[in-house]
Amino acid sequence: MSEKISLLECQKRIAPYIHKTPVLTSQALNEIVGAQLFFKCENFQRMGAFKMRGATNAILQLSEAQRHKGVVTHSSGNFAQAVSLAAKSVGISADIVMPTNAPEVKQNAVRGYDGKITFCEPTLKARENAAQKIVNEKGATFIHPSNDMDVINGNATVAMELLEEHPDLDYIFAPVGGGGLLAGTALAGYYLGDNCIAIGAEPAEADDAYRSVLSGKIELNESANTIADGLRTTLGSINFPIIQKHINVIVTVSEDEIINAMKLIWERMKIIVEPSSAVALAAVIKSQNKIHNQKVGILISGGNVDLKNLPF
Repeated sequence: MSEKISLLECQKRIAPYIHKTPVLTSQALNEIVGAQLFFKCENFQRMGAFKMRGATNAILQLSEAQRHKGVVTHSSGNFAQAVSLAAKSVGISADIVMPTNAPEVKQNAVRGYDGKITFCEPTLKARENAAQKIVNEKGATFIHPSNDMDVINGNATVAMELLEEHPDLDYIFAPVGGGGLLAGTALAGYYLGDNCIAIGAEPAEADDAYRSVLSGKIELNESANTIADGLRTTLGSINFPIIQKHINVIVTVSEDEIINAMKLIWERMKIIVEPSSAVALAAVIKSQNKIHNQKVGILISGGNVDLKNLPF
C-alpha cells in the first residue's frame, strides 16, 4: 500500500511541472491489430518525452543544500534534455555528460534548456567516470536515467494517467531500454489497474531485458545495433527486481518491424514518434493473436527524432 501512496504523491508533486498528455486512438490501427488500442502520447510531453516526469520527480525530492550544488546525469538524449529542463524549471544548474556520438538535435535541445554539456567517449564506463568527476568537483547530485526509485515513480505516472482515462485496460505495452519506464508501468498496472498486465517491448538487436527475465539476472548486450537509440541501455539493480516481480512477457521485434510500426504511426495517426516509441506498437502487432478483441494501452515514449535521418 505504501508504494501506491508513493505513486499518488508523486503524481500530485510533479503535476505543476509536466503536461497531462493526450490519449489518441486510430480506427485503422485497431482494424490492423484486431484490438482496441489507446496511445498515451508522451511525444507531446515537455521536452518531447516521458523522461520529463522522472527527472522532475527526482529533482523535486532534493534538499535545499543539494539543489544549491546542482545535478548531473549521463545520457545520449532524452534524459539529458529532461534533467536540463526540469532543473531550469526549479532554478538549479544541470551538468550533462553526453557521448560524442549523441544526435546533434538532442545536443542542441540540452543547450536550449541551459544544460552544461561535457562530452565523453561513447562507452558506459566513460559516461560514469565523467559524471563521477563532476560529482567530486562540484558536489552535484547524480540522477540516474532509469535506475532510481524517484525516476521510476515519476515514469509510472504515464500509465497512471492512461488508467485514469481507461481503467479497464487489459494490457499496457511499454518499450524497455534502461528499464525505468517498464518498471514504473508495471507498478502502475499492479497498484492502479484492474488486472491490467504490463508487457515490455524490446528490439531483438538489444534484447538484454528479454534475456534477463528468462535467466533471472541482469544480462548485457554484446552490441546494440538498433535504430531505437533510446533503448540501447541495460537494466539496473533497482528497476530489475520490479520488472522480475511484475513482468512475465517481453516481446522482441526486428528492425523491419520497428520501422514498419513507426511508419504506420506517422501515416495513420499523423504524429511524430521516435523509433523507440514505435517498438511498443511493433510488439502489439506481433502479439495480435494474444490480444485479439482486448483493450490495449500503448506508451508512445517520445517524439525527439532527427528528421535528417528518418528510416523511411
